[in-house]
Amino acid sequence: MSVFEPAAVDGAPGSDTPLDPAFFARPTLEVAPELLGAELVRGPVRLRIVEVEAYLPDDSACHARMGRTPRNAPMWGPPGHAYVYLCYGIHHLLNLVTERDGVPGAVLIRGAEVRAGHDIVRRRRGGRLDCIGPGKVAQALGLTTAFSGRALGDGRPDALTVVAGPRPDDIRCTPRIGIDYARPEHRAAPWRFITAPVRR
Repeated sequence: MSVFEPAAVDGAPGSDTPLDPAFFARPTLEVAPELLGAELVRGPVRLRIVEVEAYLPDDSACHARMGRTPRNAPMWGPPGHAYVYLCYGIHHLLNLVTERDGVPGAVLIRGAEVRAGHDIVRRRRGGRLDCIGPGKVAQALGLTTAFSGRALGDGRPDALTVVAGPRPDDIRCTPRIGIDYARPEHRAAPWRFITAPVRR
């Protein structure tokens, strides 16, 4: 069986209602906290989103700050697409594109918990299920930069879909992580949104 072939799940999946482009075509700070509790689905793997960071059009921590390049072009839309980049030449990081078409913005998926496809995630993650950390999320989903620019839920066998889930009631906001290069006001902005099981 192909890893992308539908299969009986070994977790407790949530909704199968995809979030459509209109959900993402809004200000990033509206979209980001509403992604907590939603699930990333790729083949039989399902991850519940528990940690995200918002990156805005006028944000000095955002990849768009240096202008449009072949690498970051997906950030300009359309909304509801994936933006995947390689960090430090090691980790692939998944972002979901937000804002209206032509305005750069995205939500970085920093952490998730496995809801289904545990065996596949273990194989991809070297025997581990921990997905708290953006590189771990993309690894669990089997994503690389080759996926960047693709529409979410594009109907292909290896599609990535974001489906609705119950919004947690314990959302916390903190400054984002690893953006020492940004301006002070952007380093301090509480644009990281987390819920259990994130503890830091």
